[in-house]
Amino acid sequence: MCLLEYVTGITVVVQAEVALMSGVDNPTSRGGLRVRVQKFGTALSNMVMPNIGAFIAWGLLTALFIESGWLTGIFTGLDDPNGWVAKIGGWGAYDGAGIVTPMITYLLPILIGYSGGRMVHGNRGAVVGAIATVGVITGSDVPMFMGAMIMGPLGGWLMKKLDDLWSGKIKPGFEMLVDNFSAGILGLLLAIVGFFGVGPIVSGFTRAAGNAVDFLVNHDLLPLTSIFIEPAKVLFLNNAINHGVLTPLGTAQAAETGKSILFLLETNPGPGLGILLAYTFFGKGPARASAPGAAIIQFFGGIHEIYFPYVLMKPRLILAAILGGMTGVFINVLFGSGLRAPAAPGSIIAIYAQTPADSFLGVTLSVIGATAVSLLTATFLLKIDHSEEMPDLAAATAGMEAMKGKKSSVSAMLTGDGSRGPITDIVFACDAGMGSSAMGASVLRRKIQKAGYGDVTVVNQAISNLEDTHDLIVTHKDLTDRARQSTPSALHISVDDFMSSPRYDEIVELLGKTNSPGSESAAPQEDSGSTPPSTGGGVATATAPAQQALALESIVLHGTATTRDAAIDEAGRLLVECGAVEESYVAAMHEREKSVATFMGNGLAIPHGTNEAKSAIVRTGLSFVRYDNPIDWKGKPAEFVIGIAGAGKDHLALLNKIAKAFLKAEDVDRLRAAQTADEIRDILS
Repeated sequence: MCLLEYVTGITVVVQAEVALMSGVDNPTSRGGLRVRVQKFGTALSNMVMPNIGAFIAWGLLTALFIESGWLTGIFTGLDDPNGWVAKIGGWGAYDGAGIVTPMITYLLPILIGYSGGRMVHGNRGAVVGAIATVGVITGSDVPMFMGAMIMGPLGGWLMKKLDDLWSGKIKPGFEMLVDNFSAGILGLLLAIVGFFGVGPIVSGFTRAAGNAVDFLVNHDLLPLTSIFIEPAKVLFLNNAINHGVLTPLGTAQAAETGKSILFLLETNPGPGLGILLAYTFFGKGPARASAPGAAIIQFFGGIHEIYFPYVLMKPRLILAAILGGMTGVFINVLFGSGLRAPAAPGSIIAIYAQTPADSFLGVTLSVIGATAVSLLTATFLLKIDHSEEMPDLAAATAGMEAMKGKKSSVSAMLTGDGSRGPITDIVFACDAGMGSSAMGASVLRRKIQKAGYGDVTVVNQAISNLEDTHDLIVTHKDLTDRARQSTPSALHISVDDFMSSPRYDEIVELLGKTNSPGSESAAPQEDSGSTPPSTGGGVATATAPAQQALALESIVLHGTATTRDAAIDEAGRLLVECGAVEESYVAAMHEREKSVATFMGNGLAIPHGTNEAKSAIVRTGLSFVRYDNPIDWKGKPAEFVIGIAGAGKDHLALLNKIAKAFLKAEDVDRLRAAQTADEIRDILS
């Protein structure tokens, strides 16, 4: 993330809201922008939310120990008035020392930078992100939260690229030396760039944004922000606004004045509470019955998303949220109210915990006023709606989850016990849909058939071909987030071992809770080895060409490679030599391995190209290499490497046979003991 991306992300928030509020039925404006902003907001949230405890600690220290803090007045008049309080707060004779100032200046930004780097590249990215953040902190004169949100992910991303650059090329014994010095040198360079470049730029941007906020406050325009913020909450775009803009600016403002109204723009529970109370008194059916419980969760628990489905059922109620939000902001401006630190979650309890003594009245009246205006507006809108039936709350909840991109932790409260209907359509998805997913689908299909669920289909597909119509999606853990973007309504299960993952048994147990065994296959069945027809482009019936995909000349009994990359080259070269693929396909096999490892389990790896590389496949082909000394495949021992190039579906039936062989210990032993290529092919096919 760089400064340009940061500003662009904030701009996209406004663009998305304008497009979505204007009612333009454009897939790009409605779906694409929302997804982009949600991704941007999620990235910011992942840097801020893990550190909210530190923000709260700083807020409480501020409340207790600053010059106007709670403890200051209590100890006034003693022989040593405020001595230890001032020392902790860093004021009076101890100006600039203490705990409060170093926390906001150094600790909070470094935590954000560390989290941002770790989000991109684990602990190595976190360390470099933290070093880079120190550069922007010392190169600026304002609390550097935005700078940390830039330098943290940037440091992690650059560290990841450097590690990829020499992955597998370092001589044994020098790994630690290279790792430590590369991180140190990169951190040094980024700290210097942050000090002289990013820090001053972000300082200027922060001051400009602060001046814009002051302008809105001085001209009584701040309530108009609710026109964007309240719809953003319902559309799950609030993280980009709240954590990307309001929290950094509000914290900087609180450091100077002791409080900030910006912390109250999004967290006020009044607008949502008013809508839920209107449903409680004047709603119909399930919505009226569930609204009181939802109001308690929203107001005291701070989970605002629980009222979103009630707005989605009747979109006109967004007007109630906007007017309620504007009322709350207006009252806070009128009374000069603010919070010392972010209130997370947006519970009335968390809000009061961060409210300074001179703001209790204004904050209380803002919540009451926002609730009252929202309640009256929502009541009026419900009363003028003469439809006899209330829209489906369950459907509205599902729509909310689709926009959010995952299941809601509170949706079960609105729709009952949250139980699902029967699961009949399972898709095993991977990047290309030709190898890993085919093997995984074969193993899972066999388990499901043996359990007696003959009405459940299991197919494999490329993630790019997924549609949001499936019941359950199974993916490698590194691909689950991508799959969720295409199929937010489905249940998603992640695996890391394709051949013997314990998650397969969990899926069978889940079917036991949601399905009744099919009448035609109630008794356990033994899989015949054939694969059913595909409903989505993933599985084929057994054919003669499938057995021809593995040519004898493409079988090597004693591989010469000693590393994973060399093993991929060896398997890919066999595919090229037999005329199955073009030379460029081998590079695509390496590219595929960078995203998700193709180790299947039970000593088997099946490297194959990316979905984009299918144009380099001349015909369906497989290669087989056996290694006397197992290859280290990202920490897993691979004795057998099968290269895959699938032009159509011919290879899938053979992959099904291969999966069945590698599930049986005796077949794996036979593969180890085989002396000829003919024996290998006979065992596999």
